[in-house]
Amino acid sequence: MKSSIANPQRLPAPDGIALAIEQFGSGVPGVVFAHGFGQTRAAWTSCATACAAAGWANLTYDARGHGESDWLESGEYAVDQLSADLRCVCAFAGAPPVVVGASMGGLVGIAMAGSDAESCRALILVDITPRWEPAGVERILEFMRAHPFGFGSLEEAAAAIATYLPHRGARKSPERLRKLLIQSADGRLRWHWDPRMLEPIAEDGARHQADLLEAATRIRVPTLLISGAASDVVSEATINEFLELVPHARHAIVPQATHMVAGDENDQFTRHVLDFLASLEKI
Repeated sequence: MKSSIANPQRLPAPDGIALAIEQFGSGVPGVVFAHGFGQTRAAWTSCATACAAAGWANLTYDARGHGESDWLESGEYAVDQLSADLRCVCAFAGAPPVVVGASMGGLVGIAMAGSDAESCRALILVDITPRWEPAGVERILEFMRAHPFGFGSLEEAAAAIATYLPHRGARKSPERLRKLLIQSADGRLRWHWDPRMLEPIAEDGARHQADLLEAATRIRVPTLLISGAASDVVSEATINEFLELVPHARHAIVPQATHMVAGDENDQFTRHVLDFLASLEKI
């Protein structure tokens, strides 16, 4: 595998759309990172770089309808498509990888690991459990529904993020913000994901909750749940339920972090990931 590349490769998904993937490190990919709804693979760059430096080749990708991956012409998105995409990326890795999944990426990781024990070597879930707190999810959805007409400038977008994440001291730089936005034909800046995804995926995800709870009982690979102490998406109740469903799973808490664990406290998050990866080398 080549070192990190500026321009992503294109990986055909089972239904023919192209997924943007980026590789870090050398050798067979040992880790696959799956981002949350509304994010892109850029959310993992710091952690992926650190993992590569520690000797773990890894791969990040933009989910369909996000970032530089294709958007569906029909706009008919479904959770099963996202699960199939993760399977596709893991198969491309060449050997069962460790899957690191945040939020939406974690849910498809649970579904995959629970249905096929050979699909991944281990699973790291980032602030997500099969049962989530409705109020926390609704807060996320409200933010994603806001600003349907986009922003007139990067400064407007930065202000919107600052309002949504007031605990973060510094605003995103224009360079980092540009990776999250695209300029539409009308000149307005909009988030780098297909807005037609929001309602179908939110509704489909809720319908899959019982299946996810069942899938969790079938997870056999080493598993780590990393949660934010200030998260409103997972709670003591949902975490305890998950640990009962997956009794061999470990749990690590990142103080001060909200649902956006990697973005809030990336250094602490990365240390937990690296420690878990190091423990796998002894198995």
